[in-house]
Amino acid sequence: MAALTLLLVRGGGCAPGIATDRGASVASPGQKIATSVTRVADGDSFYVGLPGGEEEVRMIGVDTPETVDPDKPVQCFGPEASAFTHGLLAPGTPVELELGAETRDRYGRLLAYVRLDGRLVEAMLARRGLARPLTIAPNDALAPLFERLAARAAGAGRGMWGACSGI
Repeated sequence: MAALTLLLVRGGGCAPGIATDRGASVASPGQKIATSVTRVADGDSFYVGLPGGEEEVRMIGVDTPETVDPDKPVQCFGPEASAFTHGLLAPGTPVELELGAETRDRYGRLLAYVRLDGRLVEAMLARRGLARPLTIAPNDALAPLFERLAARAAGAGRGMWGACSGI
């Protein structure tokens, strides 16, 4: 595993290597960035403030049911997953992003593991039955953890696992 660098991004400070144009590369895989939430899109994506603008972040390793895709209906337990993330990551909430081995997805979103007070947000979602594991190499370092937490939630009938059929 590559060495991780802690980079603090605060109040208009400069973050070397961070490019905020969609699709541009960021400094390096595994880089840690301290920032704050500006708004939440849905259960597994949100926006943060970085020097030069706002960036959308897609959480690595989990997938919550859809609520905002204009081409898909709202999925079972999507509103609950989205409400949880909205409540957890209110605007101004400080978070730490750990960029994935692949730092952007095909939509230009930053791909990151997200920590709130040292706790993985993805793990919180999986543990509560609000997200399925989503493993896409090379961003698969924590896949076994998310799979284990989701399996426990499913076994206990928590969240979507107890409320939705056919998942």
